[in-house]
Amino acid sequence: MVDAFLSSYTKLLVEHPEDISIEIQEMDESFDEITIFANSEDIGKLIGKQGRMINSIKTVISGCKAKGGKNYRVNVKPAA
Repeated sequence: MVDAFLSSYTKLLVEHPEDISIEIQEMDESFDEITIFANSEDIGKLIGKQGRMINSIKTVISGCKAKGGKNYRVNVKPAA
């Protein structure tokens, strides 16, 4: 559910939506690390001025925590 949301939402924000990929790594039962891979030109758009865009993404994902009980860490990295 989280990966489908992130994939569709981030593709709306960037110039190169075909380069977006989401990887979720389960660290333990209650914690997942989410990595958003994007074109290096689009990383700034995903982070936003003063981190506002990535913080808004984190806020929406924290709503999933209330439903599923997991904590999430979100990272943005350039696609390989």
